[in-house]
Amino acid sequence: MKIEEFLESLPNDIISGDDIQLHEFSFRKIFKFLQLNEKDVFYHLGCGDGKGIAIALEEFHVKKAIGIDNNKEKIQQAKKYLKKMNLDDGNILLEDVRTAKIDDATVILFWFTDNKIIENMKQRFENLQDGCRIVTIWGPLPGCFPDKIDFPYIINQTPFKPADLKEQLLEIFGTKCIDFITAWEFAERYTKAISPSNVENNRFLTILQSLVIWINAKNLGIACGNKIPEPIKNYIGILKTYFGIEIEHLLK
Repeated sequence: MKIEEFLESLPNDIISGDDIQLHEFSFRKIFKFLQLNEKDVFYHLGCGDGKGIAIALEEFHVKKAIGIDNNKEKIQQAKKYLKKMNLDDGNILLEDVRTAKIDDATVILFWFTDNKIIENMKQRFENLQDGCRIVTIWGPLPGCFPDKIDFPYIINQTPFKPADLKEQLLEIFGTKCIDFITAWEFAERYTKAISPSNVENNRFLTILQSLVIWINAKNLGIACGNKIPEPIKNYIGILKTYFGIEIEHLLK
């Protein structure tokens, strides 16, 4: 099957990221990257079990921390966790991020894969106060030039600076062209950031992500050289032979 068909066959929660909870070390790295501090009003959109809110309050002493999620069970978990940690000043809301009030935000953690939600929220973010930092994972907000990068964590700051996909990729990878080694290194960083515990699945995810990175670079004319590198050919072959997943058609 084609890679698109494979992804469609997976449970929706896996594709949307709804069932992926960031580990505590990832939150700490993100918050240090953001230089989160006592002056910040922090929002975690899609807050899950609330551990990010707890760390923002307890370790980074933010002025205010609000977690928003539309999953009732997760909201209950988050409230229970904050109560257990004696963090009564954390605010957990059962709401849709697309309509929730976020006007006072100075920092937002936003990690969604649904393009409709991303486009909707980007328009809302554009109306926030100047200097508001929105941190995303894997890619910047669409059409925006990243202000700060510690891949896979990327900050866009209001007001946003426009950029096309080619400009975004070159800035993110910090190189004039993308080879297989660069694609693998950055794919591995992403895998470790979101899923450090399952080694077998990590390698499979890293293979997929490295191929996506390199193929996107090739199609945009920013891959190193004109030939397909041998490792890329090998991994395309492995996916096809052992997993029945075809990805070659993505090459333009």
